[in-house]
Amino acid sequence: MNDSPGWASPGSAPSDGKEAAIPRPSDPQDGSGATGQWSPEQPPPGQWSPPSNPGSGPGTRPPAPGWGGPQRQGWAGPPPAAKPGVIPLRPLSLGEILDGSVSALRAHWRTALGFSLAVSVVTQIGIILMQRYLLPEPTSVDPNATGAEALRQTADSARSTLLSLGPASLVSMIATLFTASIVTVVISRSVLGRPTTLSDAWAEARPRILPLLGLTVLVAVIMATIMTVGIGPGLLLGSEAGAALAFLGFAAACVVMLWLNVSFALAAPALMLERQSIVAALRRSAKLVRGAWWRTFGILALTWLLTFLLTFLVSIPFGAIAVIADGTDVSEFFSSNPPSFGWPFLIITGIGEVIVSTLIYPFVAGVMALLYVDQRIRREALDLDLARAADLPGYGADTLRS
Repeated sequence: MNDSPGWASPGSAPSDGKEAAIPRPSDPQDGSGATGQWSPEQPPPGQWSPPSNPGSGPGTRPPAPGWGGPQRQGWAGPPPAAKPGVIPLRPLSLGEILDGSVSALRAHWRTALGFSLAVSVVTQIGIILMQRYLLPEPTSVDPNATGAEALRQTADSARSTLLSLGPASLVSMIATLFTASIVTVVISRSVLGRPTTLSDAWAEARPRILPLLGLTVLVAVIMATIMTVGIGPGLLLGSEAGAALAFLGFAAACVVMLWLNVSFALAAPALMLERQSIVAALRRSAKLVRGAWWRTFGILALTWLLTFLLTFLVSIPFGAIAVIADGTDVSEFFSSNPPSFGWPFLIITGIGEVIVSTLIYPFVAGVMALLYVDQRIRREALDLDLARAADLPGYGADTLRS
């Protein structure tokens, strides 16, 4: 699939600023007359009429629609777009992108969801073991502290939280990479209606795992650098003015990070399907998103909202059951010293996390892949290349881009 012309980055696509091929009128078959010109003998304006009705009676052919017979109400609509797989080969709506991701996962649930489940189980076991044996205890905070002492306790609490979340986030990031690589291949096959197995998807995704990891690390470093530049000067001052400056820098850094996250949202599919390098994939994503940033942001925001709702709906009941099974008093959550959770709490909440991760990882990866396909259809007429790759009739090699 990756080697087919459909996923190759076009060298002279409309998004590169070059015009697409425009069909021209054909020459007269007799060799006379100017090319593409109408005949010089035309009826006077307003005096041309359709052929008269030849009559009626036995043996008379019924008039064709529009020639003296019943008139159609308006022009017929355009023919439906070809749909060899989970999406029609035309610019997609928001609903079609979300539905296409779900349809692809439903059609290839053994490959996508089975792999995601295995990765989520291994990941959650690692996170539970780290939480139990490796991560430090949360730092206690005195609610009555004021001034410099309150700032110090807040900084210590934030540092402890980052140390606790860092290893788990790293493991989750690696798990997401593996799942996204497999799901991207599954989506690329599903668009063409082609079946795929886990071994085939892994063989195609495996050479791109390390570049995908490098891409993720580079983006994370860029975001961390932006945040450090934003809040660093205020933290160095350490006074109330420094706190205000840190807050303003934090707000500005969040805006820049949001803009870059949306601009780089299609870098992973470009790296996987076009076999781009890391930097080239970032440039390719920014180019595809350019001029459609707000639309891309809206689709991603709705996707994040759906994943948040799913996480909330699953985590709340599992969290309540875990608290009851662990025997933890609810009042301990509101004390200055955070509660220490036992194995029942970690195991039950881990099961909930496995369910959420199994569903969210492939769904988000599928939305990203289909958003990439949609942008290329809109910018580069990728639908024609995909139709040819799917061997659809009427899409030969000489089919002009529209």
